[in-house]
Amino acid sequence: MQRVLVEGARASQVGVADSAGMGSVSQRQLEARTIYRPGELLEATPGLVASQHSGEGKANQFYLRGFNLDHGTDLRTTVDGMPVNQRSHAHGQGWTDLNFIIPELVARLDYNKGPYNASTGDFSSAGATAINYSSRLPQDRANATVGQDGYGRVMLAGSRDADVDADRPGAWLYALEAVHNDGPFTRGDNYRKLNAVLRYSASFANNGYTITAMAYRGKWNATDQIPQRAVDSGLLGRFDGIDPTDGGQAQRYSLSAAWARSDDKQSTRASAYIINHRLELFSNFTYFLDDPVHGDQFAQPDRRVTSGFEASRSWHDHMDDLAWSTTLGVQAQNDNIFNALQHTEARRMLETVRADHIVESSATLYLQQRLRASAWLRGEAGVRLDRYRFAVGDARRVNDTLASPGISLAFGPWTRTEFYLNAGRGFHSNDARGVTQARDPATPLARSRGLEFGLRSEAVKGLQSVLAIYRLDFDSELVYLGDAGSTEAGRPSRRYGIEFSNYYKPAKWLSLDADLAFARGRFRGGNPAGDRIPGAVQGVAQLAATFTPAGPWSGSLRLRWFGPRPLVEDNAVRSKASATVNGRLAYKFDARTTLELEGFNLANRQVSAIDYYYQSRLQGEAAAREDIHFHPIESRSFRLSLNSAF
Repeated sequence: MQRVLVEGARASQVGVADSAGMGSVSQRQLEARTIYRPGELLEATPGLVASQHSGEGKANQFYLRGFNLDHGTDLRTTVDGMPVNQRSHAHGQGWTDLNFIIPELVARLDYNKGPYNASTGDFSSAGATAINYSSRLPQDRANATVGQDGYGRVMLAGSRDADVDADRPGAWLYALEAVHNDGPFTRGDNYRKLNAVLRYSASFANNGYTITAMAYRGKWNATDQIPQRAVDSGLLGRFDGIDPTDGGQAQRYSLSAAWARSDDKQSTRASAYIINHRLELFSNFTYFLDDPVHGDQFAQPDRRVTSGFEASRSWHDHMDDLAWSTTLGVQAQNDNIFNALQHTEARRMLETVRADHIVESSATLYLQQRLRASAWLRGEAGVRLDRYRFAVGDARRVNDTLASPGISLAFGPWTRTEFYLNAGRGFHSNDARGVTQARDPATPLARSRGLEFGLRSEAVKGLQSVLAIYRLDFDSELVYLGDAGSTEAGRPSRRYGIEFSNYYKPAKWLSLDADLAFARGRFRGGNPAGDRIPGAVQGVAQLAATFTPAGPWSGSLRLRWFGPRPLVEDNAVRSKASATVNGRLAYKFDARTTLELEGFNLANRQVSAIDYYYQSRLQGEAAAREDIHFHPIESRSFRLSLNSAF
């Protein structure tokens, strides 16, 4: 039989979600977004911003719920069940490099916010995102894209039936991608990326299995952040750099498998993975502050093998309006890591500051109980128990155990409106090198505590609205150190915030989005330095319109507002807010061929992608100077794509 793909509007979460911060974004919605780089797919999560402060191959910076999440700390990200966050990473805890993602393969993005779900755990206190790949494509696809600033991309993806027998349909899925991008910088990024995916799937998602292999290689130059004083004086242009040898290269190879069986009363799921990741990263954020002769460039090589598995068993039943399910799960992960910090000049090593062999292991047992007590009341309670082991070379070993309970209640729906109450505890693990040091060791597992009230309504025809009010406390705040290019554990913190998201479809051919988020973050405990959290975002907004008329034309416009942030603890220096507009226009020649034009920063705003405040010293300066250091948002550019299905 001919395969048929059924697509609809945004799926309703009324009667399904456990919190206001939970949702799912379909493949069709993701395809309507204009993204400059793969990591921006996560911006489909309301209130989340993905930015960049270096070369294209580097992991993104993320902002959510009043956090500067650095390169992924406190935002758990998975791809088909594989963890993307990297523990005890050479550059930043929770390093989340999404450059291996092929957007055309993403079938769904699931997200939830807050430490309320027992199955997520490490790095998920602010939120968790799960990218799910397709196992089959309705049609084979090819893409060719050319753009300004040296951009080029080709992609080929498809699937082939490989039925084992009549009762066990199977399929092969493949995808290949090659990308080049220079960006607007005076010394182009010369980013070269190769991506490949091969997957075999048998039977169906709830009764079948998949085996997936992925491979990614990237290499790039980097124009890191530059001091504002150099631009103001005319010494540098906005897209100039200081150290022309900054950059890096990354490799990621993975093999994963997932298996599921289910019937009317129970279901069992299991998955396993092994990931080989290598990174060479060269950065220079302070120029000639520490070494006036050779400069301050440093290298952070990191190579690791990450392996793990997850298995869960669920029992479920119902009687009239009463329904319940119990899930018992186990998770395990092991990271075998070799990383270092080296002083370099033009990528040539001068000295090794430190080099470590890290073995970090964890095991988790979690229990979730869901109950629908009546037509208007349902809830979920869960607890997870985590056991971590940190070992760094011959240094002392450290073990830590933490229990994290959570509870969620949903009331309704009444007139297509329901209310949520959520409370829970979560954590993020700290870098093993800090945990095992003899003097003033870091807390192995830094606890978080969250409270949230929310509502979700579809009372107005065509309108989906979500409101969330939350509080999130952390025992230890990770803060960014510009002069070291790393993070360190800091003081306890507290955040309050409100999020208001809307999706409106006034006509079959038109959809409107409006996502607004505001947060107030402060360090707790008196300190003369101040109580502001450097880099903590205070406001985020996205407004979008998507047009899909019956004719051959379609398009979208999206405004993103990235609010101001304090850059120092006493709030004396702040970053400015920025607003950018992206858009796309597509013409469909026939059922198989589409020409698409994407535009980025259409107003050509000269604003920052990110700002820091710290000391640096330029060559020729007599002394160090404190200053704002920024990385610019890319100038206006366009990309033209030809998409073909066959």
